[in-house]
Amino acid sequence: MALIPWRGRTMPAATLSSLRDEMNNLLNRFWSNTNEPFGLAEWAPALDVSESGDAVLVHAEIPGIDPKEIEISVVGDTLTIRGEKKDETEQKGRNYHRVERRYGAFTRSLALPASVHPDQVTATARQGVLEIRLPKREEAKARRIEIKGL
Repeated sequence: MALIPWRGRTMPAATLSSLRDEMNNLLNRFWSNTNEPFGLAEWAPALDVSESGDAVLVHAEIPGIDPKEIEISVVGDTLTIRGEKKDETEQKGRNYHRVERRYGAFTRSLALPASVHPDQVTATARQGVLEIRLPKREEAKARRIEIKGL
């Protein structure tokens, strides 16, 4: 039997990264807490969370949702957004060939990166984007520390 030297064939890093991302997405869908068939888990709006010196800002995509139908709550260091996007496809006399938009109730909770004043939270909606401004508590704000020389 002849020995064949190993030439160290490796996959490019981008391929491995893509494979890892696909596997993570698959496992996240599989282990999601839902009673719906695989891949049809409850939808939730996409969020951006940022932080400035005095507040935490959350932007959520809510196109087609009446802002009056959204409930926002802060308990401890957790922000929860609840709402429902009404289904527009149930119209008699139409045969749909493709339905890709998601509808139904959603709940989105996230841990806040800083301690906030729950009674000072404000929310505005404009052009399908919900902005939630959560002012930080004084102890959570960054402070400049002066360095003293010896």
